[in-house]
Amino acid sequence: MTSTVTSALHAASREALAAVELTLLDVLEAAPAGSTTLGGELFAVVGLLDREIGLRRTLADSSTAAGARSRLVTDLLTGKVAADTLKVLTTAAAARWSSPRELVDGLESLATTALLVGAERAGRLDAVEDELFRLGRILDDQSELEQVLGDRNGSVEGKLALVRELIGAKVDATTETLVENLVAQPRGRSLVPGLEALAAEAARRRERSVAHVVSAGALSAEQQDRLAATLQRIYSRPIALHLEIDPGIGGGLVIKVGDEVIDGSTSGQLDALRRRFS
Repeated sequence: MTSTVTSALHAASREALAAVELTLLDVLEAAPAGSTTLGGELFAVVGLLDREIGLRRTLADSSTAAGARSRLVTDLLTGKVAADTLKVLTTAAAARWSSPRELVDGLESLATTALLVGAERAGRLDAVEDELFRLGRILDDQSELEQVLGDRNGSVEGKLALVRELIGAKVDATTETLVENLVAQPRGRSLVPGLEALAAEAARRRERSVAHVVSAGALSAEQQDRLAATLQRIYSRPIALHLEIDPGIGGGLVIKVGDEVIDGSTSGQLDALRRRFS
């Protein structure tokens, strides 16, 4: 389950999301090749419900019988989405959500889960995580590009065309779908934090925490393995390394795991020395 979404949901919605996710995983177990279609179609329905306020209110209205809500989804979407997608959506419609907005949040979480599970089963989850993280770093360094892609008044089709020009055929299909959804349907999120959250979710999918590591130069494979093993001993859990090179730190490493920062860089040590004698 997408932990960042789950923590923001009220109790009823958390229970609903957990129940629908079981249906999602059952569907993916039976047809693992359908994860891309399932994720993409769920994202499309999220867009529909974002636009249609009355529809999302009706589907989240617990005073209406669960069967009636499911039938409404069946009537609206039969023939427009795959049978497996419809199964997940009717299950979601029958569940009890705390609010219409949390229903939509839950469906978006399920779409992300479907895509990441598909990447995991294809042995591509590492690549997806790395691509999401690297794209976030690139956009963070290119503020003009981030502003164009994050412009709420810009043409969605124009922004998607730019995304495809930038990353099309260069990244995993799962990465492309997740990025395109974030650009087309930001739902109040900024682009770089949104990409970082997706990368972190991919890492959590493998039950690993993420360490953001900044070094003055590239780390060898042996150094990366040694660092990951050290961090695993410190935090008592597997750690995924997200690497960034910044010659400005002079030397050493700056490591951030969650809210904790280990600053072993030359510039960090100098700053600490200055504070000590100021």
